[in-house]
Amino acid sequence: MKYLVHLSRLFTGILFIISGFIKLNDPLGFSYKLVEYFGADVLNLEFLIPYALGISVIVVVFEVVLGVFLLIGYKSKFTVWSLLLMIVFFTFLTFYSAYFDKVKDCGCFGDALKLTPWESFTKDLVLLVLVLILFFGVKYIQPLFSKLPTTVIALLSFITSLWFGYHVLMHLPAIDFRAYAIGNNLPEEMATPENAPKPVLEYTWTFKVNGDEEEFVTNGSYPSVDGEFVGVETETIDEGYVPAIQDFSIESDDEDLTDYFLGKDKLIMVTMYNVKKGEAEGMMKLKAFTEKASKKGYTVIGLSSSGAVDKAQAKAEYGYDFETYLCDEKVVKTIVRANPGVIVLHQGTVVNKAHWNDLDDIEL
Repeated sequence: MKYLVHLSRLFTGILFIISGFIKLNDPLGFSYKLVEYFGADVLNLEFLIPYALGISVIVVVFEVVLGVFLLIGYKSKFTVWSLLLMIVFFTFLTFYSAYFDKVKDCGCFGDALKLTPWESFTKDLVLLVLVLILFFGVKYIQPLFSKLPTTVIALLSFITSLWFGYHVLMHLPAIDFRAYAIGNNLPEEMATPENAPKPVLEYTWTFKVNGDEEEFVTNGSYPSVDGEFVGVETETIDEGYVPAIQDFSIESDDEDLTDYFLGKDKLIMVTMYNVKKGEAEGMMKLKAFTEKASKKGYTVIGLSSSGAVDKAQAKAEYGYDFETYLCDEKVVKTIVRANPGVIVLHQGTVVNKAHWNDLDDIEL
């Protein structure tokens, strides 16, 4: 039991630190995932949506700190009880998502590693077993150091986690795992190679044969059945190749301008997923920045999911003169973790991106 506890302690502590750090690197992204869970069609806890960001920071800081506490042996009973309650809750959440097909990606490892709902549930089951080993063998969890160093390390882990979470919220994630990272070419991220694996679909056909309903399974072809057709259901067995970017577009009221703008040599896209929710200080910075960019030969456009009336009001209020085009809200949130944010492109390749706090640091 002693060796099992040591192995479980090491594996669980490291996994909690890695998982927590990845989410702490992008707490805004994790808050978007929490909003999905709080939605009416999942947990129906919509009253928590306004507090999603605060909950996100608390959860991921706690996750990192618990991992550190476990490894150094700080307050072992408190740590193990906290781990048990957390993993029981996460196991329920991932099972609910998987069984009822509610949330396609749990967000356990942010954008660094995508897990299907059932993969997430399996991962949490394994962790639950490990935490139960720790729970029943808590007497074997001893501090690695004396009391003072252990307390100092525990306190530093908490302070460092809080500082890092605040830092990335005020700027951008330190590590960008998304398809819109600096150096990526958006058209290439959107393309599907000619030899890419195709989706595999399974069709279940229902026919009434001699008064009884019978099912016939094919890969798409219409079955040769001497009976009355009732219906057909389709199931995706394998999604095949899925491009990293699927829903990105730049649209006016009349046409899709995605290819046109991504072909520009010097393009700046100002991302505002919702102009009414834009940070006022950041929105006021846009006028000076975009005017400077235009003078240096950049094409400047905005991307937002907001309606025409809201966009016109924001333009009049903050005085910027670039046109804002339509893009899906979830996509705009993904491009830059700021509202507003800026992304600089050259022929579709991302050469820079910034939080509104860092607009003055962009070299044009």
